[in-house]
Amino acid sequence: MTACNRHDARVWRLGANVDTDALAPGAYMKHGLEVIGKHCLEAVRHDFASGVHPGDVIVAGANFGIGSSREQAAGVLKHLGLAAVIAPSFSGLFFRNAFNLGLLLLSCPEAETIEEAERVSLRLDGDTPMVQRANGLTLACAPIPGFLMDLVDAGGLLPRLKQRKSP
Repeated sequence: MTACNRHDARVWRLGANVDTDALAPGAYMKHGLEVIGKHCLEAVRHDFASGVHPGDVIVAGANFGIGSSREQAAGVLKHLGLAAVIAPSFSGLFFRNAFNLGLLLLSCPEAETIEEAERVSLRLDGDTPMVQRANGLTLACAPIPGFLMDLVDAGGLLPRLKQRKSP
């Protein structure tokens, strides 16, 4: 795993079953990520789009990213600069779209113990990613296959393919 560690990431807490329509509302799908980003999660957290900063993380309940297969749901989080989404589980389609776009997802069974606005550090240098909480507790996440971390490191599938193609 070659991704760099991320320190002092601010947590945005969400509940379970956050769907892709909340991430990328259908009314704005005809626009680009810049416009979609202004409405990201407005149905769930009205303060998110205006308050999120690059390097922040979302911590959510189970089934994050359920719903349609819209790639913009993961794309808008990447566009807003999130360092990662941490949840006990993810929708399969969202999971694949996120890694294809270079967005780090951490499957962490104890994610829901992390609190709103807490500062966490992500340790990605071993076989098992870890979330270091502000209170000193460390939460283990599911291992991430190397080829998926390669996508995150490269910024997504297309940049990774370009890297492999160039001599």
